[in-house]
Amino acid sequence: MMEYILTGVLAYLIGSIPSGLILGKLFWHTDLREHGSHNIGATNAWRTLGKVPGIIIFIADSFKGQAGVLLGGMLVGTPFAAVIGGLFAIIGHSFSLFLRFRGGKGVATSLGVLTMLMGNVTFIVFVLWFTIVYMTRYVSLGSVVAGFLTPILAALFSYPMEYIVFSVIAAILVIVRHRENIKRLMNGTENKI
Repeated sequence: MMEYILTGVLAYLIGSIPSGLILGKLFWHTDLREHGSHNIGATNAWRTLGKVPGIIIFIADSFKGQAGVLLGGMLVGTPFAAVIGGLFAIIGHSFSLFLRFRGGKGVATSLGVLTMLMGNVTFIVFVLWFTIVYMTRYVSLGSVVAGFLTPILAALFSYPMEYIVFSVIAAILVIVRHRENIKRLMNGTENKI
């Protein structure tokens, strides 16, 4: 039991590292919290700093999710531990200990977890997300749709119940974190990239 608790705590701390804030200040001398949507995630970095910084921050945030899964694998070695590590990395990213429990929306970190747990689901949701964003220019719409479909795909591919439950929780987190975006999408006032 202690190994699971340790996995959760360490993964949360890894997820809490504010990649966008650190990289933005270090390389582009910009505090993302003071620009655009005031979010430290990849979408605001893309809009504020440009494509390359946005991609770099997206990758950094996804690495945190991967690190959480690896941590669970190293410390305990069960599917449940991998899920705990990934989930707490997402929670850390979204509610960072270092940012007064504020943070990003969890999309890149969730994708990082998915790459470690369910490769084929990752590929499908990424292609779907990319297609929606490319056609509509709404990152939030792609993220919400991809999040919603992830647990359905996990079930269709008969992944272990731990992975399906994880994908449900992660989808809820991503969708809840996008609630203001959803309102703006419905009102026709959402920002495009």
